[in-house]
Amino acid sequence: MDLLIGIDLGGTSIKSALIDREGNIILHRERPSGAKISREAIIQNIGEAISELNHALDNQKDKIIGIGIGTPGVIEDNFILGGAENLAGWEGFNLAEALKSYSDLPIYIENDANLMGLGEATFGIARGMTDVIFLTVGTGIGGAMLLNGKLYSGYRNRGSEIGHFPINSEGRMCNCGMRGCLEAHASTTALITDYLELAEKNGIDISAEDINGKYITEKYFSGEPTALEAFNLHFEYLSRGISGLINVFSPQLIVIGGGISEAGSFYIEEIAKRVDRYALKSCSELTKIERATLGNKAGCLGAAALVLSNL
Repeated sequence: MDLLIGIDLGGTSIKSALIDREGNIILHRERPSGAKISREAIIQNIGEAISELNHALDNQKDKIIGIGIGTPGVIEDNFILGGAENLAGWEGFNLAEALKSYSDLPIYIENDANLMGLGEATFGIARGMTDVIFLTVGTGIGGAMLLNGKLYSGYRNRGSEIGHFPINSEGRMCNCGMRGCLEAHASTTALITDYLELAEKNGIDISAEDINGKYITEKYFSGEPTALEAFNLHFEYLSRGISGLINVFSPQLIVIGGGISEAGSFYIEEIAKRVDRYALKSCSELTKIERATLGNKAGCLGAAALVLSNL
């Protein structure tokens, strides 16, 4: 049986998996990434993850045919150009070349958000579709676009920064250095910031350390006014950003992932209701909005799909 190695590199951990051509995960592993130590530490940890999966094969009929890796940053032809501030020294080198001492298999590198989208398109909710926009709502907002059946990232892979779609010229400063990005107003981080600001305004004494997306969701379900107001801001900003994307691309499907998207059916329903109000009818009438289905395995599965698309 042909198998693929899919690796998802994050700021905290490296997820790795042996996956077959149908997207079945045969073996899954996780280890620290060494992201804050050095570039060499990260490369070594990725290499050891590859070696571990190589040595895990116990069936002589199984054969690994390629390795896919999803990493934060701007990638061009396996070359890390930069844009991964949470990974020490993660710029200006060819990652595939750096890993050759660990494996002689073909290695393909792509941006991690793009691969989450490719995973959903190959093995998940968007399987069989040609035009899809993917958003991951978490600490920030990541995204990917599938246009005419292919991942699209702009000229020389420089685009698809959906989290930095500008939606408010007078808005909050974003980590990218610009003001009013979608990420700055509609990420889970922004939801927490809004909740804390509203709590202070409403005279609620609460510690910032106690607040996360799950806490605010629980308060939302209990009908707490501050949580309702914070979520209303979240839904407004996210829906307006999505509406703008629909007006430009008119995709078959918008896929929303990230931990907060799993809070309940109300989440997608609220966004869909508002998008129906804000997007042009001629652009949105064929577009559906759905929750991502692959969860935290999307990165590894997308990396495996990257190998298949190249082979």
